[in-house]
Amino acid sequence: MERKLGFFTPEGSFRRVGLLVLALLIVFSGQPVLAAPADAEPAGTAQADAAQGDAGPAEAEGAGGEAGAVSADQSSVEKPALDTEQAKAFLDRFFASDLAKAQYTGAAVAIVKDGAVIAKEGYGYADMENAMTVDPDTTVFRLASVSKTFTAVAVMQLAERGLIDLAGDIRQYLPEDLAFDNPFERPVTVADLLTHRSGFAPSEPLATDMMTDLSVYVSLEDYARERMPAVIREPGSAYMYDNYAYLLLGLIVQHVSGQPFETYMEEHVFAPLGMTMTGFELKGALLDNLAVAYDAAGQPLPAYFYLPNVMPHGGMLSTAGDVARFMIAFLGGGKTVEGRVLSERSVDMMKEYRSAIHPLLPDTTYGFEAPMQLPQTASSDRVIAKYGDLPGNSSMLLFIPDENVGVFLTYNRAGALRNVFYQQFMAAFFPDYLIPLAPPADAADPPAGAEALARYAGFYSDLRLSGIVSRVGVTEQDGRAALLIHDAYLGTRELVPVAEHLFLDPLSQTLTAFLVDEAGRVAYMREGSLNPLGYAMKAPEAVGFADVPAGDPYAPFILALQSLGLYPNDAGASFEPDRPVTRAELARDLLAISGIRPAPPRDRYAFADITGHELAPYVQMAADMGMVLGDGQGLFHPDRPASRQEAAVMVWNVYRQLYPADIFSRTAVTGDHAPWAENAIRMAVAFGLHGPEVVFTADGAADFLGRATLTRREAAAFYHQLIFQPVNQMAAQLFQSLQEPPAPAQEAAEEAA
Repeated sequence: MERKLGFFTPEGSFRRVGLLVLALLIVFSGQPVLAAPADAEPAGTAQADAAQGDAGPAEAEGAGGEAGAVSADQSSVEKPALDTEQAKAFLDRFFASDLAKAQYTGAAVAIVKDGAVIAKEGYGYADMENAMTVDPDTTVFRLASVSKTFTAVAVMQLAERGLIDLAGDIRQYLPEDLAFDNPFERPVTVADLLTHRSGFAPSEPLATDMMTDLSVYVSLEDYARERMPAVIREPGSAYMYDNYAYLLLGLIVQHVSGQPFETYMEEHVFAPLGMTMTGFELKGALLDNLAVAYDAAGQPLPAYFYLPNVMPHGGMLSTAGDVARFMIAFLGGGKTVEGRVLSERSVDMMKEYRSAIHPLLPDTTYGFEAPMQLPQTASSDRVIAKYGDLPGNSSMLLFIPDENVGVFLTYNRAGALRNVFYQQFMAAFFPDYLIPLAPPADAADPPAGAEALARYAGFYSDLRLSGIVSRVGVTEQDGRAALLIHDAYLGTRELVPVAEHLFLDPLSQTLTAFLVDEAGRVAYMREGSLNPLGYAMKAPEAVGFADVPAGDPYAPFILALQSLGLYPNDAGASFEPDRPVTRAELARDLLAISGIRPAPPRDRYAFADITGHELAPYVQMAADMGMVLGDGQGLFHPDRPASRQEAAVMVWNVYRQLYPADIFSRTAVTGDHAPWAENAIRMAVAFGLHGPEVVFTADGAADFLGRATLTRREAAAFYHQLIFQPVNQMAAQLFQSLQEPPAPAQEAAEEAA
């Protein structure tokens, strides 16, 4: 059964997935974002060279400057042998450890070296309920974004045949009717897609793309046409992890080869490699042998797939044994038992980093990305990696070319097991690759004065996940200037200078770097804890509003949001601070600050009175996520002024999935508000989601003014605090306070109540 996009999904499953998306993208979660679920990379060699010029990794665009700010005496570390016996012993110890067992249900791993498999093991259960253990040769796992590496292989094959020029405009390789806007003179090239530097606006999979009805079908081309984004940054100028770019690469493979993408991959990649338990279609033996996916609580998820049914950017299914065959061929320069899957030159090109915000923080190659930063280390450009995540599945593909070593790890419970594995594996066998952060003796002192640091100050919004916002500022104390960074996930911490434009975050123990453009302005930041797969763009300075004086107590909130783009940044414009915010505007703004797009158009909406309304897609998405519930009569009243208690309840409808109401029980509130808003108002007060309009009594109770209309100035304070308050840390403190006896005055008040 073929289905058009824009269908209506049952509320229950949509809400569960929507809550997951919101928890990742809004300031409603404190977990680092490594890679969102699919969450979801030569015409001849001369043309391939032209795609990125003749620059090597150290000269690639954005690398800027010498790497000498950090050094390591790599010859002084004795390296233990990695052989069959040592590899097997390491794997058995690791997967038997309490730390590892808490993070997987079933796992498969393969390690290759010098053209042979030296370890291939399965641990735990592919299906716990039926006691089916993992077999590395027959248990099928979802590779998620590791699929991108194989899509890149197909692109490189077509480039070798002269059918694709990596430096060529992608329009010539796509269907003619697949149009997109590009206001820049520079075209989007195939190489830009491969390296996640297309300049496209984010076009991530939606919650509605997750299907459990295996009869639903949406083609790759139809999906691409429906979701085609515009180019909003100059192509090639910045790194933003881009699922849609790799979807387009799959469509290019399909269009140029004249074969369906999945058929091309089977005939030209999988079959030559002997990968008989691999494919992009969830059917037959792949479905029968698919490991059950488990959520973080260890509960099984139903069999599912994401649209389109064939996903070049994240839909590959395979086994550890099959991926081992690919690793051997890749490390062997593309050779297979009977021929080649790639030329040696193409393999070398896929190993080469094409850009870096700093030499110690490389970005991507064709089909790979830099390995994760480990505490107090840089990302080694001697390692290439690919990570993948889908609900209930995580994977890691790792190559250390100089050692002729490849590692593949996959497991059926999404999480950070691979981070722990990588750290322990590298420490055990390749400690010299863990570059210590130690400035060399002859390094110039990094600038530390307030004036020098001020260039970095401002707001930074993640290019892909715009709900991840950081505030960078300068503070001075006792004549010492320091650069501070703040976000809702990790709170405030000082960035310690390491080299020019490079700092160490002492809390996450990862590097943060800034990119300076040709005009000497700081344009982007890349930090290593929240979303290391891409840059955050520095927001322009707010020009202000004619009716918001500098001394207005709400000005800091309003100007911050103007800088971040929630409000127009036009000189001379008026803000209308006392105008009420409508219910539909409130829903739109909450989604906007969270980086969540509106729902696609549909024939039927959750509320009868939003049909035809310009903000209907925003209200629908809020309804799909359980943020808004309507009046119980099928209506939403989109143009009615929102009350302050309604704003609190919209947020609480999401937060209640993350935080128990009990933790707010000691938050004292007073004033007039509806009983149904009590928990929401306690939450809003406890988390400081308000401006100076909220006043506290002598005994500490807050009047949230729940029944009052929410004005635009008050909404600005509410939104600002949602973006920047470290609510997870605050929730932990509230929970801890519940373990302690209440103060006498508070205890008496509770008894009186």
